[in-house]
Amino acid sequence: MKKLFRIQFFGSQSDNLKSEIQNLKLVGIFAIVVALAVCGGRAEAQQSTKIPRIGYLGGAAPFSPRREAFRQGLRDLGYVEGKNIIIEWRSGEGKADRVPGLAAELVRLKVEVIVTDGSGSTRSAKAATSTIPIVMAQDADPVGTGIVASLARPGGNITGLSNLRPELSGKRLELLKEVVPMLSRVAVFRTSSTPGDAQALQETELAAGVLGLKLQYLDVLSSNDFETAFRKASKERADAVVMMVAGPVYNPHRTHVVELAAKNRLPAIYRNREDVEAGGLMFYGVNVTDLDRRAATYVDKILKGAKPADLPVEQPKKFEFVINLKAANQVGLTIPPNVLARADRIIK
Repeated sequence: MKKLFRIQFFGSQSDNLKSEIQNLKLVGIFAIVVALAVCGGRAEAQQSTKIPRIGYLGGAAPFSPRREAFRQGLRDLGYVEGKNIIIEWRSGEGKADRVPGLAAELVRLKVEVIVTDGSGSTRSAKAATSTIPIVMAQDADPVGTGIVASLARPGGNITGLSNLRPELSGKRLELLKEVVPMLSRVAVFRTSSTPGDAQALQETELAAGVLGLKLQYLDVLSSNDFETAFRKASKERADAVVMMVAGPVYNPHRTHVVELAAKNRLPAIYRNREDVEAGGLMFYGVNVTDLDRRAATYVDKILKGAKPADLPVEQPKKFEFVINLKAANQVGLTIPPNVLARADRIIK
């Protein structure tokens, strides 16, 4: 049989030993509590100081005013780049084939939100992810191209802003009719391979019918087509041009295009303010930098927990009318005073 031994302490030594053992237990418990508190505090601090990372995906060459407008929109909401928000800037530099790879790169970086600068960038981002929220800074026709289900309830992981308003097309033709005497035939330069222009073309046709104008459609698929398009417009005796060529095709060559318009003495109205600043005649359209500024509000809402599917797509609210008087002189036009009075900016 195994013998059991009992050790028993007597007197004051026994009481002291029991007290020391009890103290050791208390010290151990206290140490564990402190350790848990410290670790919990560190975890909470790390969580609260996590800096959100967003991606800005551009297809065309970087346009500083648009980027600055986006930064300003973020600053208005309390976000300062490099301090409490990180922006991963990516641009295809006008080369559309680079954009899908850049979109995939932003997905690998696990950004919280992807902001896109146009239709091509949005489609690339959509192909790259169905989970990361995507905010369109602008899109010509997001419903018509299937980017979103509807403006009111976009569904999926994409929302943002549309730059399409039906009245824009009609207004451009009205302005041309006011500044070009006896306007009857208008050449429409477009890029048929770009989705999203169908509604704009439809509205242009409706406006032309109301104003009694004939339209001549000229397809511009690459930079090599501009000179051919201007020759055809002149040959068919077009009185003016509406420029609707897709950004990736047009933007890198805008200076050359406005020079061709002047050379062929064809008044043209453009969709971007930068075209008139580069020497084009007139611009009437959406204030694009305002769209970028407003895109920041979507980023803010998403970072605070909102879902893109529940955020309605907004239509533009600010428009601009810019006239270049030097370009008017080059094509032999005198802009009527009542038209000049309506311009937001006149370039002399």
